[in-house]
Amino acid sequence: MRRVVILGCSGSGKTTLAVEMGNRLGLPVVHLDPLYWRPGWQAPDTAGFLARVADALVGDGWVSEGNFRETFPLRLPRADAVIVLQRSRWLCLWRVLWRAVFERNSRPDLPAGCPEHPDWPLLKFIWRFKRATWPNIEAARIAHGADVPVIRLRSNREIASFLATLPPR
Repeated sequence: MRRVVILGCSGSGKTTLAVEMGNRLGLPVVHLDPLYWRPGWQAPDTAGFLARVADALVGDGWVSEGNFRETFPLRLPRADAVIVLQRSRWLCLWRVLWRAVFERNSRPDLPAGCPEHPDWPLLKFIWRFKRATWPNIEAARIAHGADVPVIRLRSNREIASFLATLPPR
C-alpha cells in the first residue's frame, strides 16, 4: 500500500490510524481538516480547498484521512486501498468529548485557529452519522473508486491485527 484513504466518523480513530500507518510505511500523512477549515472553523472556498488537497497528494505515496466527498475524485482514483473505520457511535462520542477535555488543541489534524469544541451540531452529526452521512460517503466512494479494495475495521483488535501486517519501521 502506497496510497491509502481512511474514512470514518469523527472520533473513530482516523487520525491515529493514519499517523501510525504513515510511520510504519514511511509515507506522509495528509490530514484533510487543516486543508479545509480556515481560522474560527470557517469553511473555505471549494476551489481553494481542492487545490490544497491536489498539492498534498502530488507524491507517489501518502496516507489521507478525512471524509470530504468533494475530494474523492482526487484521492480515490489514485488509491491502493480504502480503510473504513466502523466504530460505535458511543465510542466516537466518548473520544470526541475526551479529546476536548484532556487532549485539547494537541491533535496533529487540528486546523490552525480552530480550537477543539464539541458543540451540539458535532455531537448530533456523530449520533446520526451511520444513518444520515455514511450512505452518501459510501455512494461517492463507489462512484469514484469502486475498484479500490476496501478494508473495514470495527474494533481495536481488528485495527491492531491490521497494523501487525504492516512492516515495522
